[in-house]
Amino acid sequence: MIFEPSSRRFPSLIIILSIAVGLLVASCTKKPEPAKTGGLGLTPVAFASLPGWLADRHSDALTALLQSCRKPRATRASADRPIEIALSDWVGPCDAAGQLDADDGKAVQLFFEQWFRPFRVANGAKSTGLFTGYFEAELRGALQKGEPYTVPLYRVPDDHVIVDLSKFDSALAGKRVIGRVADGKLEPYFARGDIEAGALSSGRQELLWVDDVIDAFVLHVQGSGRVILPDGEVVRLGYAGNNGLPYRSIGRALIDRGALPAGGASWGDIRRWIENNPDQAEALLAVNPRYIFFRKIDGDGPIGAAGVPLTPRRSLAVDSRFIPYGVPIWLDTVWPNDTSRPLRQLMVAQDTGSAIRGPIRGDFFWGYGAEALSYAGRMKSQGAYYLLLPRTAAARHSGS
Repeated sequence: MIFEPSSRRFPSLIIILSIAVGLLVASCTKKPEPAKTGGLGLTPVAFASLPGWLADRHSDALTALLQSCRKPRATRASADRPIEIALSDWVGPCDAAGQLDADDGKAVQLFFEQWFRPFRVANGAKSTGLFTGYFEAELRGALQKGEPYTVPLYRVPDDHVIVDLSKFDSALAGKRVIGRVADGKLEPYFARGDIEAGALSSGRQELLWVDDVIDAFVLHVQGSGRVILPDGEVVRLGYAGNNGLPYRSIGRALIDRGALPAGGASWGDIRRWIENNPDQAEALLAVNPRYIFFRKIDGDGPIGAAGVPLTPRRSLAVDSRFIPYGVPIWLDTVWPNDTSRPLRQLMVAQDTGSAIRGPIRGDFFWGYGAEALSYAGRMKSQGAYYLLLPRTAAARHSGS
C-alpha cells in the first residue's frame, strides 16, 4: 500500500499568497433519501439484512460508542449529507449504553437493535468504496538528545503563523495560510528538507528525540503515536499542526522511479529500500515537503477528529462532509491479509483524514504495535457499509 496521510488527521492546506478564489455558496436544504447521483444516498434496511450481523462481538464496539457519547454531536442536513441528528437523539441510546453490562454480548446486540435503525449507504448508483487502514506509530525515544536518540520531534514553532483569510475577505471563509514572518513579510513555512537540515535546531522547539528517522517519518504520516522512553514510560503524542505544505507520497515516488513495483510500496518495502540505500534516504524523505508538529497527550489516545480517544479495531475514519461523527457503522469488507476472509463488524465514525474523501470511504484504525502496522500497511480493500442512525433521527429521515 502507498500510504497517504490519514487522522487524522491533517487539515488540507497551503494557499498561495496570490489568491484569486471565488466561493460558490450553495443553499443547504434537507434532502430525503436517496441523495442525488454522486452524493450520499441512504436506504432503510432490516438488521437481518446486514451481512454477518449476528456473528459480531457487538460488545467490542460498545467502548467506542461510549467514548462518542461523552461528546455527542448534532448534525445539520446539507446538500452532501441528508442526515439531521439533534443532541436529543443521542440522550436515549447513550443513557441506555451506560447501563449495559459489556460482558453480556446478547444484551449489547439487542441494545443496538432497539436504539438504532440501519441504512444502506450508496454513492449515487454505487454501493461500494475503498477501505484502507491506519495505526498509532510506536517509537523509542528520550527527553534529551544523546545516542541513539538523535532524531528530533518538534512542537509547534514560535514563529509558526496561521492567517485566517476570512478576516480580510468574507468570500474567503474557511481559507487560511500557514507561514512565518521574515523581514516583515509573510513567507511559506520551511519545507521538510529545510527542517531536517537544521532550520529549527535552536534547542527551543524540540519536544522529544527518537532513534530512527524512518519511524519518525511514519509518525508524521500517521499523525499520532507512542514514544517509549528508556525507563519504560510511555509518552503519547498527537497532531498539533503542520508547515502548510502539501503531502507527497514517497512510495509513489519510488514507484515512479522504478525503484519499487506498483503494489509493492508498503512501509516494509519502503523501509527496506531506505536501509539498502542510506545515501539516498534524506533526499527521498524530502520528496514529501509536509512536516508535522506534535503535542503531548495526557490520558487515553490517540484522539480522533471527533475529539474522543480512538478504539483499536472499532474506530473508523470517514469523510465528515457525508458521515456524521459518533454514528455506528456496520462495515462489510475483507481482511487485508486474506481477501477471501470477510471483515464484517460494528465500527463508530470517530476520525477523518485528508485522503478520506467520498460518501463510501473509510480508514480502519488498527491500534498500535507491529501487528497493527502489518494490517494497516496492507489494507486496501473494496467494501460497503451501513449507517446506524439513532431511532428518533431515523424516523425523521424516513418520514415515519
